[in-house]
Amino acid sequence: MLYHIFSPLAEQMIYFNVFRYVTFRALAAFLTALLFSLLLGPVIIRMLKKNQIVEMINNNVPENHKAKAGTPTMGGLIILCGFLLSSLLWNDLTNNYILIVVLVSFWLGGLGFLDDYLKNMLKSEKGLIARYKLIGQLFISLIVIFSIYFGTSDKSSFMSINVPFFKDFVLNLGWFYIPFVLIMIIGTSNAVNITDGLDGLAGGTLVFTCFALGVMAYIKGNINHADYLQLNFIREAGELTIFTAAIIGTLLGFLWFNTKPAEIFMGDIGSLTLGGVLATIALLLKEEIFFAIVSGVFVIEILSTMIQTYFFKYTRIKTGTGKRVFLCAPLHHHFEKKGIPEEKIVVRFWIVAALFAAIGLATIKLR
Repeated sequence: MLYHIFSPLAEQMIYFNVFRYVTFRALAAFLTALLFSLLLGPVIIRMLKKNQIVEMINNNVPENHKAKAGTPTMGGLIILCGFLLSSLLWNDLTNNYILIVVLVSFWLGGLGFLDDYLKNMLKSEKGLIARYKLIGQLFISLIVIFSIYFGTSDKSSFMSINVPFFKDFVLNLGWFYIPFVLIMIIGTSNAVNITDGLDGLAGGTLVFTCFALGVMAYIKGNINHADYLQLNFIREAGELTIFTAAIIGTLLGFLWFNTKPAEIFMGDIGSLTLGGVLATIALLLKEEIFFAIVSGVFVIEILSTMIQTYFFKYTRIKTGTGKRVFLCAPLHHHFEKKGIPEEKIVVRFWIVAALFAAIGLATIKLR
């Protein structure tokens, strides 16, 4: 909104020219989202406490989590409102990529809200039935696929993905690209959801993934930087830098209340939304493998759950007794069971997330 108001005035007053710069608007979006989250946080926490919208602790998690019962949840409202408001103020709202990610944010945010509402307000133990949640995720994933396809002038590149570490090397998946996109969006959405199991874990990890995607968006949206680093220039990608900056700002604001002892939990409204949105940004940038690298923590978390589940089922069929690879899944609960303090696990996961982000960004120059 502010971009559309002040940017045209640059021709009369040179000072307004800053509204045309992605770097200025990205910083402004970051600060706006951060401040908004810090101001909105206490209001939403009080509202959730008043209405008894509190976390129901799963019996399968470590025993020390029982003390967290009664903590307000649905804190994703802070995150969703923070970055969407900031995007509304600082993004070019005629940009097709922004329209896509905003649509994904609203859809998955609504899906997460419904799941949280059923679990925490209507006290339904399982929340939204898994197949209905999957249908909702499949629907928005198909919308993303169609949007990218019809918005791409070079249809031959639609089904190709860039391979990091190699110059001008792309992998053409053919029609397998469609199920690949579905798995990527749904898988990332669920991966962030299961990672949100310790105070500050998902929020802090997402900051590093967002930062890496924001850097990639800035480079690909700038014709000079893209040409120098031999990356494909995407004219509309620059606006995604501003959007990711807004997400980082609102995540840092949320972490003010979410680090241990957490005053509020993210809930599905935050985790499902952020996972799906970041996967969509990676698809728009044509950097799917790069995204898998910089979101390595989430990949490991969901793989640990899959390995635990299928190994247990396999051994139960073969031997009659299910066996486990980990003490508990996902992986962060395994370390809890080993007696490592929660704070140490969270900070170590942040460090690993920073490492993955650095490795991913290093591939840009190696190309």
